[in-house]
Amino acid sequence: MRQRYEKILNKINQYNSGVKGITRIAYSNEEQACTHALMRMCKDAKMTVKLDQAGNLIARRDGKSNELPPVIIGSHIDSVYQGGKYDGVVGVTAALEIIHRLNDRGIVTEHPIELISFACEESSRFGVSTVGSKAMAGRIEKEKYRLLTDRDGVTMERAFALCALDFNNIEQASRRGGTFKAFYEIHIEQGPVLEIEKKKIGIVTGIAAPARFIVKVFGSASHSGTTPMTMRKDALLGAAEIALELEKVAKLERSFGTVATVGVLDVKPGAMNVVPGEVEMKIDIRSSSIESRQRVLNHLFQTITSVENKRLLEIACDEISLEDPILLSTELGNLIAQICKQKKLPYRFMQSGAGHDAMNMTGFGPVGLIFIPSAGGISHHPQEHTDMEDILVGIDVLEMAILESAKVSSLQFGG
Repeated sequence: MRQRYEKILNKINQYNSGVKGITRIAYSNEEQACTHALMRMCKDAKMTVKLDQAGNLIARRDGKSNELPPVIIGSHIDSVYQGGKYDGVVGVTAALEIIHRLNDRGIVTEHPIELISFACEESSRFGVSTVGSKAMAGRIEKEKYRLLTDRDGVTMERAFALCALDFNNIEQASRRGGTFKAFYEIHIEQGPVLEIEKKKIGIVTGIAAPARFIVKVFGSASHSGTTPMTMRKDALLGAAEIALELEKVAKLERSFGTVATVGVLDVKPGAMNVVPGEVEMKIDIRSSSIESRQRVLNHLFQTITSVENKRLLEIACDEISLEDPILLSTELGNLIAQICKQKKLPYRFMQSGAGHDAMNMTGFGPVGLIFIPSAGGISHHPQEHTDMEDILVGIDVLEMAILESAKVSSLQFGG
């Protein structure tokens, strides 16, 4: 099983446009080629396969009673720029490995099982995350997303067209009104807690949701040698002041697990001898507490007004997304805990600071999210690593949960 799983993982990760780490950006040539390769792998595993209008891959293994709601295993294969080999990919490849295991043992489940590889989970390309799962949940903000651009100026609508997808039809990806028996996702933790506490499994009880903004600071570009310091309208210094204030207020909210990040700072005209005249900032604020996050937002807005007045700048703040924290299924969490006890695996209940496709699936039925350790807590980086033994342990736990939810009459769990 290990050899087969490693082969699946390596097949996915050969689709990469970067020299350093993994770069498989949403709706790119590499991501599309990887998606079609995964489709072939699912067909080889005797699953029926389709792509929906958002680019989500849905592979289905029939159950004894196909009219029953499916049990879903989902995650994503797109990456950040210069990311790692495990983020998202572990969830999709784990699902395929479980299907192979069921096939090997000739197990027929009462409920059908679906593997879903969601499109555009990462926000790296367009500044919005979990686009595919939002579309499936009927929560897509089409007109807000349509003209969002990547670093090369390509709009989301154009990126869809280059993948032979019609952005105008994205609502057709919605499965709203349907139900799932259960939805599961397995994911690397992307943090250090499990490794430090020597736990093999994290059972996620809730997901902190992001608030994301584009802040544009407009000053006046001028000669760096001839413009006195007292006569400058330096957009970069205004942006820097906002960033430092954001850090300060987020630290005051650390007891709530609140974090704030300025991940992009685009300075124009970008010359050493020119006072910056325009800066675009992309800001990400997350918390499992809506009240704590709102305090950070209030301080951000106050700081923007203060910097505008003090530095004689113009600042525009546009909201990209503002999502609510999500609570996951207590029932599935307890099931996963029972499996860990049965297998004598150390585990803990925990919150997720990162967003996942799982959070958009709660409207369809109970959702369970399993974390496995990340070495050094490193993620979204070429050095991202999770030991193969930890992945296989996570797959074993997930397999048992899937079999329990899919209602197999005779269970022979793998160890």
